[in-house]
Amino acid sequence: MALILNIETATTMCSVSLGKDGQLIALKELNGDYTHAENLTLFIEDVVQQAGIQLKDIDAVAVSKGPGSYTGLRIGVSTAKGLCYSLEKPLIAINTLEHLSRSVSVKEGALVCPMIDARRMEVYCAVYDHSGNEILPTAAEIIDENSFSALLNEHKIFFLGDGAAKCKETFSSQVNAVFVDGIFPSAKEMISLSEKAYQTCKFEDVAYFEPFYLKDFVAGKKKEA
Repeated sequence: MALILNIETATTMCSVSLGKDGQLIALKELNGDYTHAENLTLFIEDVVQQAGIQLKDIDAVAVSKGPGSYTGLRIGVSTAKGLCYSLEKPLIAINTLEHLSRSVSVKEGALVCPMIDARRMEVYCAVYDHSGNEILPTAAEIIDENSFSALLNEHKIFFLGDGAAKCKETFSSQVNAVFVDGIFPSAKEMISLSEKAYQTCKFEDVAYFEPFYLKDFVAGKKKEA
């Protein structure tokens, strides 16, 4: 059992939680326009104060590793690594889509497909069953009317995340496609996964760990003045 600081910055949501023995004890989050650089350290201080502890009291730092925003992931991972170095604590990495899938509970036989916007009609996505087992692995997919057709013929699929909204019209003829609005990755959903990772000593090499970008970064053209 452990006291773990969880950091989520993979999308527009800046979220920090403290979990003790797999249970939420403090949370601070804000869904804004990528304000992680301004807010992340303040949110960390806030949850520590909420819990009435000091940073040195934590047992590990968990970070949402991606896929997601390049800038957001860099900020979250660099902050987590800095804390691990200074506090001499282990680093835990949690797949962003995996913990996003935990935001909804579905009945046996139904599936969950978390989606993170990757621009145009592309999304980062994966598919999980009602118990959180991976059915389709994390991938960058260009969504069309044939996407997930085999699974949709057999299962109700709940789509969620900031990439799901733009896929609604594409799946409008699929009666088994259910869209859950207003759900973003949150550090509170990381708690059970980070506790499990801690108990099984699933730690990252702090020196060499990098975010799970999934795609190579391509810089856009600078706009003319």
